[in-house]
Amino acid sequence: MKVILTHEVSGLGTAGDVVDVKPGYARNFLYRRGLAEAWTKGAQKQVEALAAGRAARAVKSLEEATSIKGNLESQKVTIAAHAGESGRLFGAVTSREVAEAVKAGGGPELDRRTIEIPTPIKSVGPAEALVRLHPEVQAKVSLDVVAG
Repeated sequence: MKVILTHEVSGLGTAGDVVDVKPGYARNFLYRRGLAEAWTKGAQKQVEALAAGRAARAVKSLEEATSIKGNLESQKVTIAAHAGESGRLFGAVTSREVAEAVKAGGGPELDRRTIEIPTPIKSVGPAEALVRLHPEVQAKVSLDVVAG
């Protein structure tokens, strides 16, 4: 079944790619999360327009991405979250909170969709997040989650 990806899906492709997937995967995962839509000529034109908009916002060059990577990896980002007495958070730290904390700490403005949190952050203490700046460049951001 042909689908057009509207967002980047790790292991499958980036926005605007036309990929063949099994019908169940498309119906139960990609469509429900808004990550893809069925391939038609009209949908292809719409996704090309979306991809052009994303390309304008994306980091343009590899050199710029590596400089941003150096900046992100050199700073430690502090996130204040609501926590109980034992240090366990009420909820988890989200990619949106990471993006806001990086921007508040003097870093670049990041799209929350480019931030991946490998394991859910549900307690106070140090943690890490990955930021996809460019298809070839990923930055590890050091996080310090504090009760606040």
